[in-house]
Amino acid sequence: MLQGYAMTVTTVTSRELNQDVGRAKKAAKSGPVFITDRGRPAHVLLSIEEYRRLAGQGRSLVELLSMPGLADIDFEPPRVRISSPPSDLS
Repeated sequence: MLQGYAMTVTTVTSRELNQDVGRAKKAAKSGPVFITDRGRPAHVLLSIEEYRRLAGQGRSLVELLSMPGLADIDFEPPRVRISSPPSDLS
């Protein structure tokens, strides 16, 4: 869990979800909602923001490279020499 990130985990049965989808959607804004079938976790409902964060889809490469403070980070990757080009670039 990220520091400073408060997350609430909610568990609902499939029946409860069917009876009050709005409640589950509201709960997903604060954290994952586990949906159970016959007492066992079967699904997880997440906000789209949380899904994108977990999937690494929150920002584009351009957005990540333009974040404040990155200019202050020293980054010197090692140079790599390629003696001959690969024969298959597919």
